[in-house]
Amino acid sequence: MTKKIAVILSGCGVYDGSEIQESVITLLRLDQRGCQVQCFAPDVAQKHVINHLNGEEMPESRNVLVESARIARGEVKDIALANADDFDALIVPGGFGAAKNLSSFASDGAACSVNLQVQALAEAFAEARKPVGLICISPALAAKIYGPGVTCTIGTDAETAQAIEKMGGTHQECEVTEIVEDTARKLVSTPAYMSAKTISEAAAGINKLVDRVIELTQA
Repeated sequence: MTKKIAVILSGCGVYDGSEIQESVITLLRLDQRGCQVQCFAPDVAQKHVINHLNGEEMPESRNVLVESARIARGEVKDIALANADDFDALIVPGGFGAAKNLSSFASDGAACSVNLQVQALAEAFAEARKPVGLICISPALAAKIYGPGVTCTIGTDAETAQAIEKMGGTHQECEVTEIVEDTARKLVSTPAYMSAKTISEAAAGINKLVDRVIELTQA
C-alpha cells in the first residue's frame, strides 16, 4: 500500500528557510520509494530575509508558505489544514527556517518556542506513534515535541548539542552519512548540512533516514 508522508517546509533557502538541497533530496527519495507526499508550511511571515549571495539581511518581508511553494512547485498547503490521521509519517528538512520560522531556536536556544501549528502536528504524530524524521537543525526541536529523554542527533556541533541536552533531550553524536534512531519514539534524525561538506554526504544520511522512516511505518 502506498505510504502517505507529510513534509514540513520552512521557506526557501538555507539562511532563512528550508535548506533547498536537503528538501529536494528528501522529496526525491520519497518519490523513488513510491510514497505519496504532501508538503505543508505555516502561513506566517519569515523572521527575516537573507541575501544568499552575500549573507546580508534584506529590508523586505516574505511569507513562509509562499516561499515554500518554490521548493514544492506550488504543491504545498497551509499547515493549519494538516491532519496526522491522513498520513503515515512526518519528515522535517533543515535549514535555518526550522530554527527561525518553525521555532525561535535561532534566537532563544534552549528557551525556544515552536510555532503552535507545527508543534500540534508533530505532537499528533508522536502521540499516534507514527514515525518522524528530523534533518539537520530540526532535531533541536525534538525535546519540545517528545519531552525529556528523547534521543536525537545534529551531528557533532557542541553548542547545539548542549542546547538539546538543556531542553531535556539526549544528544548522540553521529557521522554525516548515518542516522540516529530513538526506537521507543520512532524518531529518526541525521546531521545533513550540520556536518556535510558535499551534497553527496548530505544525501547519504537523508536517504537512510527516509528509508528507515518508511520501514517504521510498517512496524
